[in-house]
Amino acid sequence: MTTSTNPLAIVADVPVDTRHWIGGRRVASAETFTTVSPVTGAPLARISRGTSADADNAVAAALDAFPGWAATSRAERAALLHAVADGIEDRLEDLAAVETLDNGALLRSHRRGVMPRAAHNFRFFADHLLGLGHDDLDTRGHTNHISWDPAGPCALITPWNAPLMLATWKAAPALAAGNTVVLKPAEWSPLTASLLADITAAAGLPPGVLNVLQGYGPEAGHALVSHPGVRRIGFTGSVPTARHIAAAAAPHLTPVSFELGGKSPLLVFADADLDLAADLAVEQYDNAGQVCLAATRLLVEESVAAEFTRRFTERAGRLRRGDPREETTDVGPVVHPRQLERIDGFVRRALDTGARAVIGGGPDTGLGGLHYRPTLLTGVTQESEIVQEEVFGPVLTLQTFTTEDEAVALANGTRYGLAAVLATGDRERARRVTARLVAGTVWVNCFFVRDLRAPFGGSRASGTGREGGTWSFDFSCDVKNTVTAPKGWRGHG
Repeated sequence: MTTSTNPLAIVADVPVDTRHWIGGRRVASAETFTTVSPVTGAPLARISRGTSADADNAVAAALDAFPGWAATSRAERAALLHAVADGIEDRLEDLAAVETLDNGALLRSHRRGVMPRAAHNFRFFADHLLGLGHDDLDTRGHTNHISWDPAGPCALITPWNAPLMLATWKAAPALAAGNTVVLKPAEWSPLTASLLADITAAAGLPPGVLNVLQGYGPEAGHALVSHPGVRRIGFTGSVPTARHIAAAAAPHLTPVSFELGGKSPLLVFADADLDLAADLAVEQYDNAGQVCLAATRLLVEESVAAEFTRRFTERAGRLRRGDPREETTDVGPVVHPRQLERIDGFVRRALDTGARAVIGGGPDTGLGGLHYRPTLLTGVTQESEIVQEEVFGPVLTLQTFTTEDEAVALANGTRYGLAAVLATGDRERARRVTARLVAGTVWVNCFFVRDLRAPFGGSRASGTGREGGTWSFDFSCDVKNTVTAPKGWRGHG
């Protein structure tokens, strides 16, 4: 398949350039790939398919732009990032409409939460940059001064489930720190990254400061993360891909930050508000379950399991499934036929080995396409595949426990450690249990509340490093300590 002579695709009445953005200009590849809408099943655009040569050019552009951008004052960098945030807000409707067609997530969520958060990412890190610092330390009269120096070009590889929000979450702190960026979006949902390139150009970001390289992971992605000119690699995605990236980065000792999968628990104790607990559990079907943080393992105290299940199924039954562009839809399609097959494979194997579907259990044949029914499975064992492996779809399991120790053991009984949710009416129990949970984030009687000043990341196979606030700058920068003697200022001459 060769590149179309017309580089513009019209998606939701929005023109989207299908070429890479490298060094401040649009660059086409000889080959293309097609992105298909999970909403309509129709092709949306033919996208330039990046090669190793394209990756080399993108890194070269980032290297060329780095000295000038690193030397730009904090105030000027912050002002430009605020201008990018303004541009996102100005084009919020375009971005929301395009991303809904490209990845199938709810249009109302894009309008109300996702795209405003993308703009906020730029504003937050612009403002955080201006206050970034540390008190000087005194050592026997010597002064220790801590500074954050830009490291160089950053390769940022982002997933398909929240394309623009996660791209801005990684790019904003890297740019604020004075680094340049090569962003490679997921091939299943690349379109809003192209629009972001337009927005940054209109905001006045110098050529080469942000580059967008499209393509497949084994081609453009591998060439990017194995490039000796890349000084930081940020990746959100699967554990197997992270292993490949780590191996590619190892020869150059390129630092990596990985936000990977999860198999998070939701612990419901008998003293919990069961209505709240049921609401929290149903919330895990958000974005058709395609959320790394989702608490897909419901762990419920045995004495209230029947009543919890009744309240849960009643609420889940009220979820409205359909076209994600409709305001009334609660659960839309999954992103891709391969993802639907993967989800259904997990569920079928679980049912074949003794699990029972309380609700759901297969594709939504009434809606067709890529819709999968919200599913709750019981009769599962801790060792079973459905409990141990990330499904990344609208599939939850339910297990019971009788003691606090058993609840913690079940919660910690996977290789993951991204997040956990705890429902209890006992403050002391909340303190005890959260202290024992292996998770980067624990929510108590709530879910998905995020403060960008706080650290975010996973434990175990859920990732390495932390993002957010100063933690993002710690990764993006070479942190330097300058020690100055109290004497010795009188030189010769």
